Amino acid sequence: MNLNKLTALLAVQLVIIVGIAITITNRNGPVIPQWILFAVFIVVTGITLAMVLRFRMKLAHMSAQLKRAAGGNFKTRLFAKEDPIWNEVVFSINEIIDQLEQVKIESVKSQSARVSLLSSISHDIRTPLTSIIGYVDALKDGIAASEKEKQEYIAILSIKASALKEMIDEIFMMAKLDADEMPRKEEAIDLAELTRELLIEFLPELKKQGISLETHIPDVKYPVRVDRMGLMRTIGNIVKNAVQYGKEGKVLGVDLLEMDDEYQLNIWDRGPGIPEEELAHIFERSYRSDKARSSESGGSGLGLAIARSLAEREGGGIAVQSMPWEKTSFGLFLPKDGVKIKKQLKNR
Repeated sequence: MNLNKLTALLAVQLVIIVGIAITITNRNGPVIPQWILFAVFIVVTGITLAMVLRFRMKLAHMSAQLKRAAGGNFKTRLFAKEDPIWNEVVFSINEIIDQLEQVKIESVKSQSARVSLLSSISHDIRTPLTSIIGYVDALKDGIAASEKEKQEYIAILSIKASALKEMIDEIFMMAKLDADEMPRKEEAIDLAELTRELLIEFLPELKKQGISLETHIPDVKYPVRVDRMGLMRTIGNIVKNAVQYGKEGKVLGVDLLEMDDEYQLNIWDRGPGIPEEELAHIFERSYRSDKARSSESGGSGLGLAIARSLAEREGGGIAVQSMPWEKTSFGLFLPKDGVKIKKQLKNR
């Protein structure tokens, strides 16, 4: 229904009623104009009623379409008419339906990811637990006869138990991030100095793996306001990933760059890299580039997912580039102190 037309018709009706009233009060006037006004009034009233009935039919159709959408058919869309006000209502409803469709899609994806995550977690936990139980039974049954063998078994148990604890810690951290229950204490820190401190902790592991360290961190301050523990975990997870999967390249690189309104920390290696078709999935939970790897060698698959969530919580993000055996680089982007930005970075 065109509201402008309806308004005009109602105005005409009002004018006719006034005209009829005037002709009735004027007893000496001609009778014919009264009948003409009555006829016009009836016609206008009929047109108005027809428009109202048509409008009711549109509302009924809209109600039926909305019920279809409420029932889960999010492909339903309403059609715009010639009336601007009606079109605004239709566009708003279609936008709401579109948002509901996106929510439904995300819900299905989330449910699928949750099932996949639970399946992966159950496998990853069961495997080391089975191994631990096996070594414990071996010690209990006296299979390890000598003291040296017992100590070897105990050392293996310690390694596997520590790896299992680390995996469970990551699972709990991911759950807390999802529930927005991860404590965050913002403070001003120097990104350059924090990066140097973290790299010192990795020196023994780099030496053990025969990996050389190449750093390009300028001797100036890079002030950011972030949660220190969250940022340490973010950088640490990226470095661990580079050491874990890029150790064959025998080099770990760290470059710190200053952009217009952010800092970019690049952590790279020259290992086998990531196939192009897998780049889009590398930050997914429980995703491992090499599906054949066990949880022992491949980790929990949550490290990069946690790193990305923590980076986005600070208003930044992570991007990845990879050329196998040449350079695989993870770029951590953080806003400068005083600059509040929110990056939604895709793999690039």
